[in-house]
Amino acid sequence: MKLVELVGPRGTVLEGGIRREVRLDLVEAEVGQYLLIHAGYAIQVLDEAEARETLDLIRQAYPYLGAGAGDG
Repeated sequence: MKLVELVGPRGTVLEGGIRREVRLDLVEAEVGQYLLIHAGYAIQVLDEAEARETLDLIRQAYPYLGAGAGDG
């Protein structure tokens, strides 16, 4: 998910038209970076290629998510 807003230890991420608030306590992230999220916490910063590959794998594992997942 792409970090689109940063306010202290919290951020807003966007992916596939879905916005979520996440905690950033475990990573050092900047707006525009891609994050791996688990249980509401960003646990890893990804480059864009890693993010796209991860989203492709998720779509393959869960095809009911549709092609729109990851278009954000």
